Amino acid sequence: MVRVPSVEAEDRRRINRERKVLIAERIRHVNRIKGLLFGQGITNYEPLRRDRRERLDELRTGDGRSISPHLKAQIDRELDRFELLLEQIKAVEEERKKLIEAQNADSPVAMLIGIKGIGPEFATILFGEGLFRNFDNRRQVAAYAGLAPTPWQSGAITYEQGVSKAGNIRLRTTMVELAWLWLRNQPESALTRWFHQRVERNGGRLRKPMIVALARKLLIALWKYVTAGVIIDGAVMKTA
Repeated sequence: MVRVPSVEAEDRRRINRERKVLIAERIRHVNRIKGLLFGQGITNYEPLRRDRRERLDELRTGDGRSISPHLKAQIDRELDRFELLLEQIKAVEEERKKLIEAQNADSPVAMLIGIKGIGPEFATILFGEGLFRNFDNRRQVAAYAGLAPTPWQSGAITYEQGVSKAGNIRLRTTMVELAWLWLRNQPESALTRWFHQRVERNGGRLRKPMIVALARKLLIALWKYVTAGVIIDGAVMKTA
């Protein structure tokens, strides 16, 4: 059954989707500028620094020359587009900030931000891409994110095909990233201990498959937290 989101819910998650597109475009511009300079033997230039224009005038090529005029003009135009992207990213983040500030203290986004290791970016993506929906059970939650196992069985033969990856790709990639950060920010939680026990049981191997399993467990735990108020075992809150 297809559950079509409301117009408001669809419009709300455009903010994070636009920001992700802008970030990817910013990375392309940074790599393009660094590539142009690398061809001249320059490796110590960082476009993200605020003094990028001043630094560009001071750069010298590998053989001690200043940057040629046409190359410098091309990089200047790249920086113009790059700085426009920075302004657009800032505007999108301001919109996201206003959206979060308009939420009540007991709203799902505010509840997620209250957990150590989860910031506005992760909280808005988690809610906007998945947790705003109504799920009947944990299997539906994992399947929607593309984190559910897909066993195959024929007669007496049983085969595990791995994760389906047929769900929301934005939610799935966010959960995998959050799972790695969860290990760092929540070292005493039950989920982190479970992960380390499983990895140690396999001799330190299979960290990547186990992080996907952790992402699935973490998503289900967060769903229970925002819908039923079930505190994640051992999780540290920012207000504590």
